[in-house]
Amino acid sequence: MFSLYIAAQGSCMSTLLLDGKAVSLATEKKLAQRVADLQARSGRTPILATLLVGDDPASATYVRMKGEACRRVGMASLPITLPASTSTAQLLAQIAELNANPDVQGILLQHPVPAQIDERACFDAIDAGKDVDGVGCLGFGRMSMGLPAYGSATPQGIMHLLAAYELDLTGLHAVVVGRSPILGRPMAMMLLQADCTVTVCHSRTRDLARHLAGADLVVAAVGKPEFVKAAWIPDHAIVVDAGYHPGGIGDVELGPLKSRVRAYTPVPGGVGPMTIATLMQQTVIAAEQSFA
Repeated sequence: MFSLYIAAQGSCMSTLLLDGKAVSLATEKKLAQRVADLQARSGRTPILATLLVGDDPASATYVRMKGEACRRVGMASLPITLPASTSTAQLLAQIAELNANPDVQGILLQHPVPAQIDERACFDAIDAGKDVDGVGCLGFGRMSMGLPAYGSATPQGIMHLLAAYELDLTGLHAVVVGRSPILGRPMAMMLLQADCTVTVCHSRTRDLARHLAGADLVVAAVGKPEFVKAAWIPDHAIVVDAGYHPGGIGDVELGPLKSRVRAYTPVPGGVGPMTIATLMQQTVIAAEQSFA
């Protein structure tokens, strides 16, 4: 746990900063030791394959960051870049090749893909044992039923961050703003598994302020800059902002909240680093199972 860090940072503050960068660094340090142990036992190095379709600069940056994280923990990355003209059939063939490759323990398909590709079909084609980004329907279903599965990386990273700060979620009213299949929906299910009472809202929810008024925990994952207004959030709430937009702003109007909520994630430096750390952690788990 991260209790020593909390004590050092939070002892003289009424609002707790949920520092995802610090927690991710601590996580990577532990993962590096696990990777070293794996290499010593098996003589093999875990490999995460990343699939990038097209030349979107932001997606390329995210893939590069994941490769750098692999190197920090001692794993190897296998970056594969396909042209923007790639068809669904061609991408499925590449995924099938990686599924069959015993040297690859994890597969990540960078979202989004070009419009002509059936992204859901490609996500679901990734072998469940290698779906370390947690994007497949099978993994989502198993996670929702409380069965072993790799959770979708961003919401799972949020859960790890909340656990690192030993925040008790039992009985809290959690409001998730966003319903995407790889963030909002799995986030809601994970919070339900953690004994929260969960309300799911989205960009078309009527009177969002009313739903947020009774929230103990707010997770904003709607993909719109400062969509969630500070005035809508109660003083006692835990605020998790999963958005990131140019200028370093998130989905929450965060400035007015920093001195009055129970806890909050900064943007940047909150949820983002935890997403990558969780991807690394789930790849290490996949390798431990593969090398056993």
